[in-house]
Amino acid sequence: MQDAANPAARGRVGALLCAVLALSLLAFAFVAALHATTARADGPGSGAPWVATLGDSYISGEAGRWAGNTNNSSSATDALGATAYYDNAGHTAEQIARCHRSRSAEAYLGGGVNGIDLACSGAQTSTFTDSSGNFKPGLDFYDSGGNQGQALMLQNYAATHNVKLVSISIGGNNFNFASIIQSCLTDWLTSPSWWPNYCNDDSSVTSNFTAANVSTQTTAIRNAILNVHQAMVNAGYSDAQYAIAVQDYESPLPNGSGFRYGESGYTRQDTGGCGFWNADANWANGTALPTIDGAVHSAASATGLSNVKQLYLGSAFNGRRLCENTVGLLEERGVGSWTNAGAVDRTEWIEQIRTVSTIGSDYYIQESLHPNYWGQLALRSCLRQAYNGGTPRGGTCTRTGTGLTAAGEPVMTLAP
Repeated sequence: MQDAANPAARGRVGALLCAVLALSLLAFAFVAALHATTARADGPGSGAPWVATLGDSYISGEAGRWAGNTNNSSSATDALGATAYYDNAGHTAEQIARCHRSRSAEAYLGGGVNGIDLACSGAQTSTFTDSSGNFKPGLDFYDSGGNQGQALMLQNYAATHNVKLVSISIGGNNFNFASIIQSCLTDWLTSPSWWPNYCNDDSSVTSNFTAANVSTQTTAIRNAILNVHQAMVNAGYSDAQYAIAVQDYESPLPNGSGFRYGESGYTRQDTGGCGFWNADANWANGTALPTIDGAVHSAASATGLSNVKQLYLGSAFNGRRLCENTVGLLEERGVGSWTNAGAVDRTEWIEQIRTVSTIGSDYYIQESLHPNYWGQLALRSCLRQAYNGGTPRGGTCTRTGTGLTAAGEPVMTLAP
């Protein structure tokens, strides 16, 4: 009791209490700051919304530089310029050579929704390196020498970004899309109209569409979608926090009766860049495309995932397809430049099939028969409607009007 009455003792007690109080306040501030930092960190269910696109050239933005086709100066259709496929931070190069992730790709919805394009032209369900030495990431967890599969890329990205929708286009290259096009073009160029050699009965083509191969590729596509789901699980997402949109492939060519160039002579390829026999075009639309699209949708259903939405795009470009008689080259339709009013309605949304003519030009052979600038923007409109303000949905997307929307995109409608 004497110590308590001592002024020095009272001072020591007071100093001790002040120190304890200060430490308590400091600890509280630290915990509050830590909580605030955690709350602000972007990730599953937190932060600005993102859309991620994965898969192949039909979603990466391949050919998205060119707005329509012309056999005159390429500057008339050059909507994005020489840096169109540069997707590194400084827009000075591609992150992965020849993935061709263009700035017109459908991932970039805008309007407060961010986009990341992880797709790669030429990609299949599994990672590989092509004959030219180009790395092609699949929808898997490949990780070697600094190269990663798209599922792993997504996993890492989604962990620190609030990904609300993952849209996938995959499977076409599993069915050897590029080699089929090459076979059909070769058969057209090397046989006369009075004795046509069709690609639809070539063994190298038909082998892709046997029941056994369709089953094999359907399983591969299913597993690729499941890899995407697993990537999101690994990143910390529940199925209720995001959706997976699985899209099929749009028809790039009309049926034989819809071509604006005849079968005789070489005009169909030399001028239009669409060297297909009528019978092969009919087969492509009646057999090949439905088979591939069917495999995609069967695979999506077979995943059993409750958060998978399906997008049906098969007829999205009808009336605007390559060599269709409702559109034309810029010079055929009196359009001086892609920037002219009405260009979107008078020109094609699919890039010409090009061969050695690309030498010395700004074109790439791999751009052939892919959605161009107008096509990419049309697909972007479809995906925006599928995003549906953050409540993703599926449906069938088709062209339903002329001109451009306020967003500068073709008029498209996604219907249930």
